[in-house]
Amino acid sequence: MKASALMILALLSGCTPEAPQAPPANQEQSPLVVTLPERTKPTVGNSGKVVGVHDGDTITTLTPGNVQLKIRLVEIDAPEIKQPFGQQSKQALSALVFGKDVEIRATGKDQYGRTLARLFVDGADVNLAMVKAGMAWRFEKYSKDGAFLSAQEEARVAKRGLWCDPAPIPPWDWRKRGGSEIGIARPD
Repeated sequence: MKASALMILALLSGCTPEAPQAPPANQEQSPLVVTLPERTKPTVGNSGKVVGVHDGDTITTLTPGNVQLKIRLVEIDAPEIKQPFGQQSKQALSALVFGKDVEIRATGKDQYGRTLARLFVDGADVNLAMVKAGMAWRFEKYSKDGAFLSAQEEARVAKRGLWCDPAPIPPWDWRKRGGSEIGIARPD
C-alpha cells in the first residue's frame, strides 16, 4: 500500500477501549480499514489543512488565507474523550485527517461558533468513514443522510469499535449524565 494512501485503522483488533491494536502486516485487509483513494487536492476557498484534532468529531483547520477554523463534523457524534472509545475515536479521526488537506462542505455554525461541515479527503467522506469504522454514532437528533444510518447498522452488526461494548452509551446520553463519573463540558 502506498504511503500517500490515507487509511484509518479502527484500532480495534482486541475489543478493549484501553488497548487498541492495528492488524498484523501479513493479515488480509480487515473491514475496519478504510482506504481513501488518491485524487486532486480540494478547491481553494472550501479547503484547509488540518492542524488540530480535538476529539472524534471536532478539528481545527488552517485555511489558504491562514485563518484557523474550528470545525464540528455534521451527522455524527463521537464518544467524549473520557468516555469508552473516546481516545480511540480521536486517534481514528487524527489518522484520517491530521496534516492533510481537506475539502470542507460547511452547512452553518453551531451554538459555540464552530463551523458545521462534512469533510472529504481525496474525495472520500470522513464523517461517514468514522461511523463505518464504529468510531462515532450517527447523530440521531441532527442526521438527515440515510447513509449514516446504514453505516451505523453495519458497524453495529459487525461489532466494530464502540459497538463491541455490550452496552455502548451514546455521547448525548453521556453528556446528559454529566459524563457519568466525570463532568464533561462542551465545546470540545
